[in-house]
Amino acid sequence: MKNKGLSISLTAVVPSILFGSVLSIPLLLQPVNPPASNCDPSVSVTVDADKKVEGYSEEQLKNAAAIMGAGKALNLPLKGQMISVMVALGESGLRVLDRGDASGSDSRGLFQQRGNGAWGSYSDRMDPTISAANFIKALQTVPGWELLEPTIAGNKVQRNADPYHYQKHWPEAVKIVQALSTGKFSLEGSGCAIPGQAGAGDDYPWKNSPTWMQAGPGAAAASPLGMFYRECVDFALWRVNQQMGSTIAPFKFLNGTFRPDGQGLGSALTWKAGWDAKGWATGRTPRVGAVVWYAPGAGGADPTYGHVAVVKEVKDNGTYVEEGYNGNPPPDDHNYYTRTVSNTVPSAFLYLPIQEEKK
Repeated sequence: MKNKGLSISLTAVVPSILFGSVLSIPLLLQPVNPPASNCDPSVSVTVDADKKVEGYSEEQLKNAAAIMGAGKALNLPLKGQMISVMVALGESGLRVLDRGDASGSDSRGLFQQRGNGAWGSYSDRMDPTISAANFIKALQTVPGWELLEPTIAGNKVQRNADPYHYQKHWPEAVKIVQALSTGKFSLEGSGCAIPGQAGAGDDYPWKNSPTWMQAGPGAAAASPLGMFYRECVDFALWRVNQQMGSTIAPFKFLNGTFRPDGQGLGSALTWKAGWDAKGWATGRTPRVGAVVWYAPGAGGADPTYGHVAVVKEVKDNGTYVEEGYNGNPPPDDHNYYTRTVSNTVPSAFLYLPIQEEKK
């Protein structure tokens, strides 16, 4: 049976109806975490002698605390502290190594910094606090580092061959920083512009607003983004704004102003063209936070209008988890959904400037 939902934009006097994608695969539902909002760089750091983080020694935790302390001293936001710990995990396992690695026999310390003069003296590189401060200062010179995926931000400093080398260490870095911080915080759903963390489930701000059908003729059913409430396009545009750090009005990316040529971003049918007009990259590789674009008829989407969603998680088996609105049949249309999809099903993945396609 065909799953259909409505995804509508305000680009015509008579609303254009867009049916959601139809994918013959089981839904993968995930728990929704409550949102929080703490991007404050002043969360203090402590290492209790009795504090334990499973899988890490006292030495490793003290080194992590030194990194976080250096970050706090340099007014580094929490995300930056996590990036710094992530890189140290990827380079040394949070140990002060007095030996080099495959990229250079002169590499030393927590960050495996080279002996080329850029990272100070040998003693600087072997000192957890000084080496961390030097890494952080370099990170802070990377344009827009806050909006980059954590592994990409780390790579911009370290310049290692694989820009995704650090990606697998991000969850552990988050866990360690949370454990060693005296303040309670969560990055998910916080509006802190965290690429790679595509929200905390159904955090769409207008989930209880009336759809254009419920509002009735002449009633306002447009969201602040210029799309109709609870349509696939409105949720996807909300997620774009959120990941780009725009989480309250006035929003940065609107239906009517997204394209530089003055045309509306429009229904899902025209989103690929909108990305092309804006000069943003598209590709065939799923990246967390990228918009999933189904051309008309692709993957069971409506043959006239297609569908858009957002990549929530990328798996190792050639599938990804997408999230979106209005992808289920009534009476559950115009609501949040997740499902697992083969990487080959969508027509394209539409990337944000903060994302890069893994080659």
